[in-house]
Amino acid sequence: MLKTRNPVQLIPVLFLGVILLGTVLLMLPFARAGAGAAPLMTALFTSTSAVAVTGLIVVDTPTYWSQAGQWIIMALFQIGGFGIMTAATFLGLAVGRGVRLSDKMATQVERSRLDLGHGHEVLKLVLIITIAVEALVTLILTCRLRFFYDMEWADAAWHGLFHAISAFNNAGFSSFSDSVMGFQSDWLMLAPIMLAVIVTALGFPVMQELRAAPLQFRKWTLHTKITVTWTAVLLAAGFIAILWAEWANADTLGPMALGDKALNALLHSVMPRTAGFNSLDVSSFRDSTLAVNYVLMFIGGGSAGTAGGIKITTFVVLLAVVWSEIRGHRDASMFGRRFGTGIERQALSVAVLAASLIGAGAMGLLAFTDMDMKDALFEAISAFSTVGLSTGVTGDLPAPAQAIIIALMFIGRVGTITVATALALGAARKPYRFPEENPIVG
Repeated sequence: MLKTRNPVQLIPVLFLGVILLGTVLLMLPFARAGAGAAPLMTALFTSTSAVAVTGLIVVDTPTYWSQAGQWIIMALFQIGGFGIMTAATFLGLAVGRGVRLSDKMATQVERSRLDLGHGHEVLKLVLIITIAVEALVTLILTCRLRFFYDMEWADAAWHGLFHAISAFNNAGFSSFSDSVMGFQSDWLMLAPIMLAVIVTALGFPVMQELRAAPLQFRKWTLHTKITVTWTAVLLAAGFIAILWAEWANADTLGPMALGDKALNALLHSVMPRTAGFNSLDVSSFRDSTLAVNYVLMFIGGGSAGTAGGIKITTFVVLLAVVWSEIRGHRDASMFGRRFGTGIERQALSVAVLAASLIGAGAMGLLAFTDMDMKDALFEAISAFSTVGLSTGVTGDLPAPAQAIIIALMFIGRVGTITVATALALGAARKPYRFPEENPIVG
């Protein structure tokens, strides 16, 4: 029986357990399309990427894995996207022991402290949203593939379901070898995928509040105001930056009509912040576009959802702190509310730990490969932020480099704060404080 006062302590263990189970299943001969079983490293990398809803791959999903193997992968990123906190809640409610969530318990989920109330209410909300969005997107994509691309119903339904679940869970896996590059001019294929990604990247607490008080900005909590507002800001900024940078690039947006340029620039503004679908060849991006992706991937999406990165609220809190210091204000604030010192320290810790891990990961990749710095940095940020975009180097990584990416995906999914919590079980606060003395800064 699991005994713990803090459900967050179970997150790394549960994630690791699902990853190992997925690895074993993918190593079985029936999971591979070709002869023999998949090697351990290939299975482990794919399982980690799926559970961490990242989307980085070392082998081509539709050709390397059998239909059964692809079903296993889809199940893994559905579980990963569903959320380890929800899984822990479900287990506690199902067996009536072990993990329990009390009424109005302040629960830490993926670096965010949220008041989500009863565990069964969380489970119900997640189930309703998951089923509704995935079913709707599956229906749209299936009909589009059947009637516009003349696919058989079975094939259309399979591809529609796979992409709907992958998009909703921000997984970035595709049942097509070229991701969604075959639909560069198709709004009815790309728009539902983008909308599913954006909705779930807001985070479940925001979705719950938007459902209860839609279009009532003044009634929203500070968390929801920040998440919704800055999601719009980042999407618009990313769209403009990518459209401008790639406008005349003959290998990306250059040959396209105006409408197609806008569609693909928008998709590549959505995906770096959370999911790994691509309609353009990322390896052909200009350096300025890669730099934009670095920033968008590092920030990520909303808290307590399937998005990765340091999260929007972390970025905004740090931005507010810097702005308040520049203006000489005592408190950092936004929308008429000031941030507490504890939240500011947490945001700083998350950002510094994330940057340190990404830097270490990039240096490790450089040590074991001959890739350029820009590719190593892109790969490290994409892995840690569980984005899944790549400049095309993932499949050529040697085993030590693959291990680095696996570690980054796992830590990035679990979250730097929850990892620290799990490693510091039972840590006691010091019963004293040192005298204050301030060094020179800057």
